Amino acid sequence: MHFLLEDKMNAIAKVTSKGQTTIPQEIRAQLNVKPGDLLSWEVLGSGEARVRRVEPMDLEYLRALEGTLSEWAGAADEEAYDGL
Repeated sequence: MHFLLEDKMNAIAKVTSKGQTTIPQEIRAQLNVKPGDLLSWEVLGSGEARVRRVEPMDLEYLRALEGTLSEWAGAADEEAYDGL
């Protein structure tokens, strides 16, 4: 695993038979990861993986914003984006 930090930090963790691993404490601290947080995994073309903590979305704000995007909610848009 590679972690891009101001001061580069490496850590090794074992993967269990269930595909689980423990994030080392020093990595959790640097990424500010706490129990219940969501992580995003991105596999790069080089075979490396990038992991980042995902900020929770404000669903109430997003629902309010959705109402302002009606110009993109037409039948032509639905057809153009069908299957994405």
